[in-house]
Amino acid sequence: MNWKIQKLLNGETIISKEPGNSMLPILKSRQPVVLKPVDWQDCKEGDIVFCKVRGNCFTHLVKGKNEKRGLLIGNNRGHLNGWTKNVYGIVTEILPFE
Repeated sequence: MNWKIQKLLNGETIISKEPGNSMLPILKSRQPVVLKPVDWQDCKEGDIVFCKVRGNCFTHLVKGKNEKRGLLIGNNRGHLNGWTKNVYGIVTEILPFE
């Protein structure tokens, strides 16, 4: 299991640095963020969450919410990854590069 998922499931708040530019200009590649454990039901559109969609982990935006399907996840460039209830953390702070 992904170490980030394990720590979040254990109730720990962590710092994550995800690669990629799909969240520009909100997040840059490998920009550190604080992830706090969260249940998908507590998220809303516009939140940035750490989740798993179709076997892949992402730090992406919540684009929609449906009680049966969960959260619709997508990046900041218009791509939708799909629906999931596998949401482990929510971004509570975007940290500067050191």
